[in-house]
Amino acid sequence: MSLSFLTMARMLFLRKDRLLLVLALSALLGADIYFHLWPEIQIRLSRDCDCKNHSSPMESTTAYVQLSTTSYVGSKLQHLFSHPLYQEQGTKSIDQDLLLNPQEAIYIYKKRVASLNRRRRTRHNELNYTSPLIDARFEVYAPWLQFHLGISKTALYPRSSSVVDRLLGRMSNMTIIGADYSADEKALNGECDCSQIVKPSGTHLKLIMRFEDFGKAMLKPMRQSREEQTQEDVFYFVDYQRHNAEIAAFHLDRILDFRRVPPVAGRLVNVTREILEVTSNTELQSVFFVSPAQNVCFFAKCLYMCKTEYAVCGNPHMLEASFAVFLPSLTFAPRLSVPNPWIRSYTFTGKEEWEKNPFYCNSIKQLHPYSKPQRLLNMMDLAIFDFLTGNMDRHHYEIFTKFGDDGFLLHLDNARGFGQHNRDEISILAPLYQCCLVREDTWQRLNLLALPDYQLSDVMRESLSRDHLETVLTEPHLAALDRRLQKVLQTVTQCVQRYGEEAVLIKKQTIPVNDGQRKTSR
Repeated sequence: MSLSFLTMARMLFLRKDRLLLVLALSALLGADIYFHLWPEIQIRLSRDCDCKNHSSPMESTTAYVQLSTTSYVGSKLQHLFSHPLYQEQGTKSIDQDLLLNPQEAIYIYKKRVASLNRRRRTRHNELNYTSPLIDARFEVYAPWLQFHLGISKTALYPRSSSVVDRLLGRMSNMTIIGADYSADEKALNGECDCSQIVKPSGTHLKLIMRFEDFGKAMLKPMRQSREEQTQEDVFYFVDYQRHNAEIAAFHLDRILDFRRVPPVAGRLVNVTREILEVTSNTELQSVFFVSPAQNVCFFAKCLYMCKTEYAVCGNPHMLEASFAVFLPSLTFAPRLSVPNPWIRSYTFTGKEEWEKNPFYCNSIKQLHPYSKPQRLLNMMDLAIFDFLTGNMDRHHYEIFTKFGDDGFLLHLDNARGFGQHNRDEISILAPLYQCCLVREDTWQRLNLLALPDYQLSDVMRESLSRDHLETVLTEPHLAALDRRLQKVLQTVTQCVQRYGEEAVLIKKQTIPVNDGQRKTSR
């Protein structure tokens, strides 16, 4: 009996000891949570809430761009352009920021219209044409003229401009009164070296079209069907120029809010009535012929000796083409053509310095004008734009000389984009991942276009549906835009993780430090 009592007492004592041990450990754990973990949790909670000052770039941008995104139904394109990122901010000094002086431009254009009409009447009489001659007329409110007068230091046209849509409509259906070779085609003077592989002129047939309202556009004809892709073994410098790529590039440029591509519209052209019968260029007239299939065809200035294989043909007269509005004349709005620092090698085996040196951007930053932040950031925008389109052929870019080093870059000649929807050429992003710089507002718009309520492919599809040609881009090309956008975002995110948000995302009026020692590479 006494043994059992002692055993029970010992067991009770052991259980009590365990209980005290558990209570002690619980007290220690509670103290640790209260004095250590809880303050850390509070700090993290406050950090998450204070997006403006402490969040990651992706989190802060998402918080900003999602202000007006709540299961939107309707026009995504209209919804996009109504977002705060696409609204005009502040006022600008019109006299200083505009490319042209309105009074001077109108005076010059009036004289040119009169001169053109005199020349056309003289030639019409000399050749004894019996068809009626349509004179060019001058309209102060013609969309092409209003477009010219609206070009400013920041972009080719204002965000809120209604002129662009009117201009696209005019180019799609206005009466054509003249057609001619382009200046660079004329410079060949009919001479071609057929042994040249790089850039044979016949593959890049383009014409200057004059409208009844004196407007002028560059025509590029259809060379490939929508479904046809560039073959893998074809070098970018001998690839076709695609009329639908020019159209799509303009719409993408406007959606990205760069506004650096001149307006481009698609149009069905009657090659007989709207080119052959209105041209006064006898050399252009001489390259028209009827194919064995009874289609009317024409080709570039090099005659039959080697270029008939590059002819474009109507069906039998109708031909798809892109019409890109002309910029103001170089005589009173001069432009400077600048070699791209990230130019590709135009040989079969060579490589440029940027392809071999991952720290290439550090040396570029030391050179004028790239030592100035504006020009370098413009190059980042151009690289993003070209990557989204898949254009590897950016050997030069142009700027208006009036605006100097701080002016925007013109995104011209985009016909070699959208050649392959199943390939993403990451090297086009070399300026971005080598320099690790991007405008903060560009970054915010890219993130906005990745959200379901906007979705780059959806707004592009809607925007392109307004063109007069059907199915400018096929669905695989639209899907490629979303995929490539994600790769751009990933590239910038990696830069931010490596160097920090302040060093990568450049705010307006902020001048980044010209850090030649920063080793940027991919």
